[in-house]
Amino acid sequence: MKIYFINSVVDYGSTGKIVRDLSNELLLNNHQTRIAYGRKVPLDSSNTFSIKSNISFGFHYFMSRLFDRHGLHSTHQTKRLIKDIKNFNPDIIHIHNLHGYYLNVPLLLNKLKLMPIKIIVTLHDSWLISGSNASFDYAGCKVWDDGCVISNNPKAYPISQGFQRQSKNFEWKKSSFKDFNNLTFISPSKWLKDIMETSFLKEYPIEVVHNGIDTSIFYERKDNDLAKLYQDDKVILGVANVWTKEKGLADMLELANRLDDTYKVILIGLTDKQISELPSNVIGIKRTSNADELAKYYSLALAYINPTYEDNYPTTNLEARACNTPLIAYDTGGNKEIKDAVIVPQADIDGLVSAIKYTHTKLVNHEDYSKELFIKEMLKHYTK
Repeated sequence: MKIYFINSVVDYGSTGKIVRDLSNELLLNNHQTRIAYGRKVPLDSSNTFSIKSNISFGFHYFMSRLFDRHGLHSTHQTKRLIKDIKNFNPDIIHIHNLHGYYLNVPLLLNKLKLMPIKIIVTLHDSWLISGSNASFDYAGCKVWDDGCVISNNPKAYPISQGFQRQSKNFEWKKSSFKDFNNLTFISPSKWLKDIMETSFLKEYPIEVVHNGIDTSIFYERKDNDLAKLYQDDKVILGVANVWTKEKGLADMLELANRLDDTYKVILIGLTDKQISELPSNVIGIKRTSNADELAKYYSLALAYINPTYEDNYPTTNLEARACNTPLIAYDTGGNKEIKDAVIVPQADIDGLVSAIKYTHTKLVNHEDYSKELFIKEMLKHYTK
């Protein structure tokens, strides 16, 4: 079997790691794979195909920011991708993020629907069913018609600071997904699947496959230095790639104010500026790519708090639970689908405080969160 992956990146971020993990497992089982990408340089360039172009990226970024034309440029790079797909002659094409300033999306989709190839598309966010935003859950939609035609916040990624053409963007997306003969969608959460089934994608099969993580890294372990440093504290942990109001930064700061002095709130993923502005009762740590270090902080914490107002199926939740750390999260996206999560209504700071004070460790079954389980489920869809 020959599988061709398409994603904005390889090896970086959650989606880049997912395509690499899937490819590696397929290679171990004597299948052939190829991963096409449009940004950054992979840690391992084997079996990858680069359509990266700094000039094309810059122009695409400019047209997106000024004229709201995200996904409508990088035409030369897209033609190179189509040619490479034909040369590889795959049995399956598995598409991940199409946004990211690297593809002419309608050109690619209209060519793919003419090929007698099984197509799988994983939606890691809502961009395909939105006139603008990759995520519209926080701001909501002003106009909904088989998708979020007009968002209440067009300034969210991929931001346009000039012209707004949400309706036109929505129409080309809707048109581009017509008339596929062998197309299946994968959602990482039931929450997103339910939204997709109210959109123009509902005519195609939509399956849920929860993401997984590397449980050989994320498991409960004690770090003596951290334990000594915080020996008198009950650590409350928050982690984000980027801390914003949508991720609940203000809520974490307010939570710290409502907890007594026996607690210590630690936030990982802050910028230097954010750290410099923190109150004295919050410890800020910059974003880390060191998974071992992150696992030690998860293991140290009395509880992991995820106060996000906008997310799909956060991998930080899985990482915390794999380290046997209790998870307390807002009722957002797929948070409630995490086994043993304590769910609190959005903006309910008192609810967070109560959940923290009555929380207790629930022993984890690592298989519930492992990438091996995720890969096993995905392989079933390849062979259907």
